[in-house]
Amino acid sequence: MRRPVLYLFGSAAPPVHQFPDMVRRARGSGFDICVGLTPTAARWLAAELPLLEELTDHVVRSDYKSPGEVDMWPKADVIVFAPATFNSVNSWALGLTHDFVVGVVAEGAGKGIPIVAMPCVNSAYASHPQFDRSVETLRSMGVHVLYGEGGFEPNEPGKGRPEEYPWHLALGKAQAIVSPRP
Repeated sequence: MRRPVLYLFGSAAPPVHQFPDMVRRARGSGFDICVGLTPTAARWLAAELPLLEELTDHVVRSDYKSPGEVDMWPKADVIVFAPATFNSVNSWALGLTHDFVVGVVAEGAGKGIPIVAMPCVNSAYASHPQFDRSVETLRSMGVHVLYGEGGFEPNEPGKGRPEEYPWHLALGKAQAIVSPRP
């Protein structure tokens, strides 16, 4: 029986350092996982990329493939984009697809692939009026944005607690999407 394919995407916020543990947890939940990172997140995790590839049996991607190049990943059943930074959320909502992972989620929403996004921003970023507009735009596209009550809640600048990032919410939502209850 085929395991559901989870694309686990992350951008450069401190919780991205927990990706090896998140991959292990997602595999334990029955997912086949493909990891995608923004270029900065890939630099932050450079030493862990071989481990992530070993854990997933897939190449970690942070760049678009060349035209005509065969896609090495299976098709996604669900995408989790967490942590999603201020830049990634706004770029995605505005359709600015300069980063591979932002391009995949922008196209994925149009293809009807279920997407769970959980921002990781501080309260100073969250106070920018574009951020709320971007969250609402993504929600209007059918993206499950776990932000605010029942999702990620911003901290004050410099007071982040990456160890408290609510990964269980994002993975739980992805699991519920691929295993709907009657």
